[in-house]
Amino acid sequence: MKANFSAVEKSFLKDKKQLFPSNIPYITVENFPTLGLLTALRFLEWVADNPDGVISLPTGKTPEYFITWVQRILAEWDTPEGADFREKNGLHLAQKPVLSGLHFVQIDEFYPISPKQHNSFYNYVQKFYVEGFGLDPTKGIFINCDDIPLADGLSFEEVFPDYKVDLSLRYREAKTPEEVLKQRSIFLIDEWCSQYEQKIQQMGGIGFFLGGIGPDGHIAFNVRGSDFHSTTRLTATNFETQAASAGDLGGIEVSLFRPVITIGLHTISFKKDAVAIIFAAGEAKAEMVQLALEEEPSNRYPASVLAIMPNARFYLTNGAASTLKDSIHQYYTGTPWSQEKSDRAILNLCKRIDKFSDKLTLEDLQSDPYCPMIPDLTMGSIQDSIDSIVQKIDKGMEPVHGKVIYNTAPHHDDILLGMLPYLQHIAADPTNEMHCSIMTSGFNAVTNRFLILHLSNTLRLLRKGKIQMVNYPNFFTEGYKTKRVKDVYHSLIKIASQQKSEFMRGFAHRLVRDIVEIWNIQSVEALDKKILELIDFTRHCYDGEKMPTDIQKLKGMIREFEEELVWAHFGMTEERVHHLRLGFYKGDIFTENPNRERDVMPILEELRAIKPDIISLAFDPEGSGPDTHYKVLQAIADAIRLWGQEHDTSHLKIWGYRNVWYKFHPAEATHIIPVSLNDMSSFSHAFKHCYLSQVDASFPSYKLDGKFSVLAQSIWVDQLRNVQLLLGKPFFFEHRNPILRATHGLMFLREMTAEEFLQNARELEKSMQGFKLDY
Repeated sequence: MKANFSAVEKSFLKDKKQLFPSNIPYITVENFPTLGLLTALRFLEWVADNPDGVISLPTGKTPEYFITWVQRILAEWDTPEGADFREKNGLHLAQKPVLSGLHFVQIDEFYPISPKQHNSFYNYVQKFYVEGFGLDPTKGIFINCDDIPLADGLSFEEVFPDYKVDLSLRYREAKTPEEVLKQRSIFLIDEWCSQYEQKIQQMGGIGFFLGGIGPDGHIAFNVRGSDFHSTTRLTATNFETQAASAGDLGGIEVSLFRPVITIGLHTISFKKDAVAIIFAAGEAKAEMVQLALEEEPSNRYPASVLAIMPNARFYLTNGAASTLKDSIHQYYTGTPWSQEKSDRAILNLCKRIDKFSDKLTLEDLQSDPYCPMIPDLTMGSIQDSIDSIVQKIDKGMEPVHGKVIYNTAPHHDDILLGMLPYLQHIAADPTNEMHCSIMTSGFNAVTNRFLILHLSNTLRLLRKGKIQMVNYPNFFTEGYKTKRVKDVYHSLIKIASQQKSEFMRGFAHRLVRDIVEIWNIQSVEALDKKILELIDFTRHCYDGEKMPTDIQKLKGMIREFEEELVWAHFGMTEERVHHLRLGFYKGDIFTENPNRERDVMPILEELRAIKPDIISLAFDPEGSGPDTHYKVLQAIADAIRLWGQEHDTSHLKIWGYRNVWYKFHPAEATHIIPVSLNDMSSFSHAFKHCYLSQVDASFPSYKLDGKFSVLAQSIWVDQLRNVQLLLGKPFFFEHRNPILRATHGLMFLREMTAEEFLQNARELEKSMQGFKLDY
């Protein structure tokens, strides 16, 4: 099917040509902000031709720049700059589009959930689309759980008091009066869904659909395996979807049991000439994108249903498109050949045909799509790649001596997950000075359940007289500020002696200090009262609710104490663990862009004071995945740029690391670090005993139903397995170096000069098109 691209789409395609066939035409852009720009322009282009059309737009974080661009383009419509901008990007319209005539269809919603909750999709739609775009609410249809009738006219709080809906009641006998009530209500919800579907069809179907793609390939909540003929329904989800939803609902403990109402795949594809767009950002989405676009359409790949629609498109960042055949071809042919390309081609060949390099034949190399591109290809090319990877392993084992290392992280646990096997050895060298700076307070990672549990334990200990420091005469004026390091030491010594209850007492000591500091507590009685108030208040908050700033601060200080516990394992003092609490992180759906005075200057001040030789950072130049990573990267880059104006940074090294969200290919890494079972044990122990708020994996990766530490370890093991295909297993277990003989995993990092890093950052900043740092 030949694509009929619009004027906007053509302006973004430029000279790009799709060489390999795909089920659905797609367009790639550099990064996340540009993805939003393309989508916004195409939406406005469609609205101009369909002012009273039916639209269905997504929720979540991916639409952030789509929403912002739509609002900005319309606000600047009558300015010369706005006109030039539209012309440059292919939006050739004589009149400004009017959005008030559009008919909105809500895509999906958790059930049950109060529409008043800020984390309900109904609330999102009303705030960002109805109010934000100036839509007429009377022309839309929405999924408001309060309006869905249930048995005997009851509310969902009365029918489903625990917010759990047992869908097996559709098929089995109801055994109690409560189950009878729930069963009748489920059938009424099913009827409401059928009526919702009929309303969409009576409107002529959805004319403009925009959606993301989930970790299992879902669009809307049509998870892997959904029927192409499915319609609006109440349905369960799978683990990948539940993990992705955990952040919205306040933890996997909630999303695990919360079904959803969603429009179906047939609902989306009902109007065959509709514009249907799937947009995706980041390498994490690359596999699902590739399956939907290049495999045979199947209900295993729900988005492939759009193949029957001539105006369907995928809009993708380079990362999301990275495993498509065209992207791979462009990687190999778009720039001069390099050893990195040879390494990637040969490593990928070994993995694709599952053969060790010493078993490869010249015919294997020649029959691969990309190995024949290696200049002067011979069997010796394999040895060249072996030598290249061995050099990276040697680099990863080189001792780091006499250096000042400034490790940065968007969130608590990012450094540990990304670099601990390397850093623990660097920290053991007393000639090195190591710092860890956590950029945000990370309060979103502490669930209300966790907070209530530990506040209750603290109150119990306080009333039993087990927190004796509160009885010191000056504790509530000055004493609470001192001996904070003792909380750390007390907790760790109790871990060593396996006295869990005493460890929890150390945790409670720090919690008391934090409460006294935040609320300016002046007595034991006032402390008791405040803890009771906090427990009561938190119990009455819904899961995932945005908490008041003082409780956010308390949650953040819990995470800060956890981080201090981790690095105390390796002898780092409290003064070298920095908590910047950058102000752009506020717990909103869309995180603010960094501000130079508020967010960059604190980093610059640390650079001036510490004067590092090496800076490590979470390296996500595309700006996808957790948006905090992306925005922290902006702030760090600007701080390094400013520091370079007053300090010689020509010898500064930047270590880019990735953890559970992103992975380096061994060909693009500069350092390959061996990871032993001993390293893994230290890593696992530190995570388990220090990150108390994370051990229950309330916000897991969709890749594993478990702790991030288990996932990180599995990644290291998998990376070793891939490298062993090239080097062979005997390279490790027969090596003369005991470090390599003890290797059971590999960790990758990429070293850059300051200028190389800033060049990456400049490319990102250039593409921001006005969404740069707020100066």
